[in-house]
Amino acid sequence: MASLILPATGGGTRRHQLAEARTWLKPSTPITSRHAYAAAHVIPDVRAENVPGAPAQLDWDTTLAYRHELWSYGLGVADAMDTAQRGMGLDWAATGELIRRSAAEAAAVVSSKASATAGKSVRDLLACGAGTDQLDLATVPSGPAGLNVVLEAYREQMALVEEAGAKTILMASRALAAVATDAEDYLHVYSTLLREAKQPVILHWLGTMFDPALAGYWGSDDVATATDTFSSLVSGHAEKIDGVKVSLLDAGHEVALRASLPAGVRLYTGDDFNYPELIDGDGSHHSDALLGIFAAIYPAASAALQSYDAGDPVAARATLDSTRELGKHIFSAPTFYYKTGIAFLSWINAQQPGFQMVGGLHSGRSLMHLSRTFELADAAGLLLDPERSAARMSTFLQANGVGA
Repeated sequence: MASLILPATGGGTRRHQLAEARTWLKPSTPITSRHAYAAAHVIPDVRAENVPGAPAQLDWDTTLAYRHELWSYGLGVADAMDTAQRGMGLDWAATGELIRRSAAEAAAVVSSKASATAGKSVRDLLACGAGTDQLDLATVPSGPAGLNVVLEAYREQMALVEEAGAKTILMASRALAAVATDAEDYLHVYSTLLREAKQPVILHWLGTMFDPALAGYWGSDDVATATDTFSSLVSGHAEKIDGVKVSLLDAGHEVALRASLPAGVRLYTGDDFNYPELIDGDGSHHSDALLGIFAAIYPAASAALQSYDAGDPVAARATLDSTRELGKHIFSAPTFYYKTGIAFLSWINAQQPGFQMVGGLHSGRSLMHLSRTFELADAAGLLLDPERSAARMSTFLQANGVGA
């Protein structure tokens, strides 16, 4: 097997021997034991000016091909989310186009009746984020006028997702966090949107480790108090809520919230540290998944879900556990740069032509961090062609002064 030189902690280099390639089987029938969405990233046009502050220009063919790859493994795609760099390089113009294009591709997959997705609807295959990031925060007024501005922004984006045929994910809003003064303001905005939604949506609670601008969401910095507000919203509008996605990286909180949800409301884990045990469940409840890490580990994620379908939870849990260290590393602090690791693995696995991200975000992680990402992906069997990946990694290291 191939080997390569990696930088060593503390200076110098060391030789890394790659593991044997692992074969990951695609499902021959739709996955049914868990509902799972992989939050997909976007791939820039390598010839475009995708620098900080510039409008995002995407490589549409490659971006959409990545979504087809996820669908072929039986996973749904969560699109236009924070993994796609909402608020960190992907502007609303590009986001709207992404939603329309991804929905058209999902409709084509439904029409094809592919074995891994047979019988699925577009909403099963694609859920898209609706937020308020078309707003310039500096121009949003305070008080009731500001809440109305936020509502109109949400309505514009929700209408686009519904028109495209995808499932709506009501994303956390920086603008709402800026103008809301108490829990009642949050309840007013979200209750209005839920009443107006044409079909059940997913509510998204994103913690400050993913976006510091969301401090005090649901009206309080105290998680227990915020949870009471969130739970009251869910119980009051359960018929309009497909599920909730909670990204607080707190497994105990998720387990308690999961057990308290009204019947029919799913808990889509957003915990990229503790997803193995949360998806596995506690004997009474399990979490479904809407995870950024699934975009990086999708062959293993699919294999685990296939094992649950086959009645082998021990094998399923072992597969998920085998990816845990990679997940913890990719999502290590500062967590909001996790997207860089996902794009890096996409490039290492030759699913995009260059290691670039919109907004120049590929600079968000260090050489040492990305070297460790490579090593952990190898250990988890997630280098789909190890020799090709080693060649790409060697080129990357040489370009950055290691072994040059």
